[in-house]
Amino acid sequence: MKSENIDNIAGVLKLKKWQVENTIKLFEEGATVPFISRYRKEATGECDEVVVTDIRDNLARLIEIDSRRETILKEIEKQGKLSSELKEQIEDAATLTELEDIYLPYKQKKKTKGTVAKEKGLEDLAKIIFDQGDIDPGEEAKKFINDKVKTIAEALQGARDIIAEWINEDKKARDTVRDIFRKEATVRSKLYEGLEESGAKYRDYFDFEEDLARCPSHRLLAMRRGEKEEYLKVSINIDEETALMALEKIFIIANSNKSSEHIKIAIKDGYKRLLLPSIENEFAKESKGEADGEAIKVFTANLRQLLMAPILGQKRVLAIDPGYRSGCKIIVLNEQGDLLLNDTIYPHPPQLKIVDSELKLTDLAEEYRVDAIAIGNGTASRETKDFVDSIDFGRDMGVFVVSENGASIYSASKVAREEFPDKDVTVRGSVSIGRRLMDPLAELVKIDPKNMGVGQYQHDVDQAELKKSLDQVVESCVNLVGINLNTASRHLLTYVSGLGPGLALNIVNYRAENGPFCFRDELLKVPRMGGKAFEQCAGFLRIQDGKNPLDNSAVHPESYYIVEKMAADMDTSIMDLISVGEIQENIKLADYVDDKVGLPTLKDILQELSKPGRDPRDKISAFEFKKGIKNMEDLQIGMILPGIVTNITNFGAFIDIGVKQDGLVHISQLSHDFVQNPNDIVLLHQEVKVKVTDIDLGRKRIQLSLKDAV
Repeated sequence: MKSENIDNIAGVLKLKKWQVENTIKLFEEGATVPFISRYRKEATGECDEVVVTDIRDNLARLIEIDSRRETILKEIEKQGKLSSELKEQIEDAATLTELEDIYLPYKQKKKTKGTVAKEKGLEDLAKIIFDQGDIDPGEEAKKFINDKVKTIAEALQGARDIIAEWINEDKKARDTVRDIFRKEATVRSKLYEGLEESGAKYRDYFDFEEDLARCPSHRLLAMRRGEKEEYLKVSINIDEETALMALEKIFIIANSNKSSEHIKIAIKDGYKRLLLPSIENEFAKESKGEADGEAIKVFTANLRQLLMAPILGQKRVLAIDPGYRSGCKIIVLNEQGDLLLNDTIYPHPPQLKIVDSELKLTDLAEEYRVDAIAIGNGTASRETKDFVDSIDFGRDMGVFVVSENGASIYSASKVAREEFPDKDVTVRGSVSIGRRLMDPLAELVKIDPKNMGVGQYQHDVDQAELKKSLDQVVESCVNLVGINLNTASRHLLTYVSGLGPGLALNIVNYRAENGPFCFRDELLKVPRMGGKAFEQCAGFLRIQDGKNPLDNSAVHPESYYIVEKMAADMDTSIMDLISVGEIQENIKLADYVDDKVGLPTLKDILQELSKPGRDPRDKISAFEFKKGIKNMEDLQIGMILPGIVTNITNFGAFIDIGVKQDGLVHISQLSHDFVQNPNDIVLLHQEVKVKVTDIDLGRKRIQLSLKDAV
């Protein structure tokens, strides 16, 4: 790795050079972000997951720039035009934009007005005019009339075409126009004529203009979607006169000079025909990238909250997928999430088999020792919840409403067919609802995050960047929680540090053939599980009730010797060392520092011994909507209602208040104080109280306020 790149990353991230160097070395050795941030704190200076990720991403950016730099150097050298000065310029360029500006004059072009003029021999005339000496351009042009150039006007036009391209390729000119764009650019959208009715959803953008720098990501993405669907024409503009005056200051030497008049014409032509479209495209791409980044940031924040949502844990669950005419599909799951039974009840119209449905639920709850009931939040959810709440199960029974977002996608997926080849989509969907209550993370990893109903404009942003960011979030959450090696699905194991689809499948197959793992070391018997993969994954995999209590902790096998030494020094067993707090309090960590392990890792080990295998997620609690409020028609302005946050965007939060239509708390209604980011105020699945401020039955829109709900 080039030392200047290490210096660059260290400067950008305000880190020590050795921190960056060591982290990059770990990446080169095949280490993952979760492993480095959790188990290599001494090497990185305790860089957390965010910083380690930033180092990796900055490194990838610099490698991309270096790769492009090498290509440009080779191409210009091939043309025989690589002077020592030009080479130094290219080697000093710090960004892709700067590199492309330097390369632009040397880039192989298709036939242009300028290249045609050069083929006619007019480049020398262009140079004469561009020098702005005391000459008469018309007289000079006479010297270039030949069989290809018939008139003085044609010669002068050709010269101006060449000059226009020089202006477009001039780095200072491009930087000047860029600077004006950064300070003054506006984004504008206009509706294509005659599409008022079919494009009604873009009404807000039929004739819209806003400073580009102030345009929030959701508005920009909305306009770009309208453009993609061919309802809107979107442009980014600056004041033409301002740009032309700035360019004239660069290129015009003497205003009274005859040549300067031709250069002014060339500047205007070069700006409108070449420079403006080029820089506009650049800013369109840049602003779209920034808007994508903001939208992806919102999506990833929501996804993390969704995956880290409170859990019920390993309990027996009866799950209900509500419905009217087709009935309510019911399934029973054991503590491991295995399907024990599936059936259907009909407590709602038109069948109204209330007594039969009640008997079936009470019998199943008794027979299978059900601990909790999960009800999907789709059609007939409120009515089903009221029905279940009315049943006397003879003991406390937790009843929870669970989001169905993505359940139908899962039920029809290849993953679901592999799990339940002999069951239909309704059964698979019900299983997903029940498992989400037990462990949202384990179940939701099977669904494409784009189908989980959180975020904004997820189908409009850069899909490769979205997938990369979402995969990182899933990987982070999976490794933060830790995975039960003996119950985890292949899909969940895929996201464990160092594994992937192949090794995940091999683990599941090995488990099926040989039974549950007894020790973490057994992983080394799994086909294709090498030492490096084992090192990366072992600390994130748990074996509950295994033969070594450390296998159910986040203590990495490479550090077991330290715990064993601690136990020996304290004259106790590892089990007692884990369970007795007084013993841990007497351990002096400094005594165990060696050439492999320092105090950061020792502190983590001691913290883990105090709460081995502890799940960082909260336990779920039941939530109740307001009785009697089931439809939008039941709402009145001014009502204060309980609700659940279902989605968070840059412009506010959506709240489920139990009326089959989420309401919006606009960002301005989240707090009496200024709110920069809605995620600073609310969290996904948070229970809140809101005030109804507006109801539009026709458009099915509900406006809510958090700040006025007192």
